[in-house]
Order: sequence, then structure tokens, then C-alpha cells
Amino acid sequence: MPLYVGLSITNIDIIETELDAAKALKELETEVCLGFDTESKPIFRKGQTSPGPTLIQLATENKAFLFPTRFPFAVSSAGAILCNPSIQKIGFGIKGDNKELRHKLNINIVNTQDLSVELKHIVGDENQIGARAAVAMVLKYRLGKGAQKSNWGQYPLHEHQILYAANDAHSAICVKNLLSEYGLLKT
Repeated sequence: MPLYVGLSITNIDIIETELDAAKALKELETEVCLGFDTESKPIFRKGQTSPGPTLIQLATENKAFLFPTRFPFAVSSAGAILCNPSIQKIGFGIKGDNKELRHKLNINIVNTQDLSVELKHIVGDENQIGARAAVAMVLKYRLGKGAQKSNWGQYPLHEHQILYAANDAHSAICVKNLLSEYGLLKT
């Protein structure tokens, strides 16, 4: 399968200043549905616990916004969107993301749809279907996962991490839109 390309680096905004946060909030608060994901610094030692999400990703069909949690204004603006009941947040396996956001960043995300669960019911499988399998099944592309286990705690992020993070959230909105177009999902 061809590689899922998704968004280019020019269509990805990293929220690094208060002005960036205000602009992102203004753009995103008018959306009805967003792709959503988080990234956390991987833990490699037994007994260590995750410090929580280090990056929150939100995506429209045309643009992605990356909110590094090291900046309080980025957390605040992402939180305003995630807590907005008028905007649906779409992702894969988001139960863990929701728990981490609530416990580590005090963000109570509302109005979510987990495509892993939805696709499980659509195909009649026993197991949830992750982003990689969903992109292959629905979009007919291969979702690269090379940056998945990279160090999300470092800053600034490398370009391959930026593209990976943005397109993880972007792929969710694309899968959801195509499934909705075929009448397989409630919008």
C-alpha cells in the first residue's frame, strides 16, 4: 500500500506563543469535528510512570495544531477545545488519552468518538481496530508509525515527529469523514 502522506509541514501549526494559542483557539472553536490524539514520553524502565501527555494534537481536514504541554497557554487553549461540547473529538483508542488528560492536566474532554470501538462494531471483530489498521482498511494507505516510540519529551520536536503527530490526528478525521460518507457512522 502507498504511504499515507496526509498534511505537509506547511499545514501544521505548533503552538509556541500566547499569540499562536489565541489564533489556534479562534480557528478551532468554529469546527464541528476534529481529529484528536496525544503523545507522551515513552517509559522504558519497569516501575516508571508516564509524566502524562507532552503533546496534544488536533486536526481539521486541512490543518493540524500541535500543543506542547510544556507551555501553559498551549494546555489552556487545547483544553478549551477539548472541553467544548459543541466540537466532537475523533481518535483511535482515546480512552487512555482521556484518562491521562484528566489526571495529569486536569482536562475533562467531552464529546468524543473512538474510531477503534466504532470500527470493531462495523467489521464485527472482537478486538478494537487501531489507527494503522483503520487507515489501511478505510483509506487504503499505510500509516507510518516510525516516530511513535521517539522521545516526545524533547523540545523542539524533529520534523519527522511533527509530521507523525499531526497526521495521526489528521488520519482520524479522514477515516471518520469517509465512514460517514458511506453511512457507516453517525455524524
